[in-house]
Amino acid sequence: MDKKTVEGRKLAWLSYLGILLLIPLLANEDDNEFSKFHVKQGIVLLVVSIIWRVICVILNRIPFMRPVCLVGMLFLVILMIIGIINALQGKTEPLPVIGEYANKIQF
Repeated sequence: MDKKTVEGRKLAWLSYLGILLLIPLLANEDDNEFSKFHVKQGIVLLVVSIIWRVICVILNRIPFMRPVCLVGMLFLVILMIIGIINALQGKTEPLPVIGEYANKIQF
């Protein structure tokens, strides 16, 4: 593992905890690609989570749709855990299903 990956691991895992992704985003002074990768993954996860919550607010009015919302939220929590584990282990693997969209984010 190179030096930037080791340095990036200290904060990169925060990228998967909602708004806390601002910490590694703002602390990324030396243009650390490892941190950038996980911040982009975190942004996609946050956007998908917000969209899913809005959909669930609408779907919760239909009684038999509540389990669908719960399964979706469980899936998002699992993605969050996968992202945190990848960041702590120094891996740059995209999240399943949604991770490929992070490559479209430029900054």
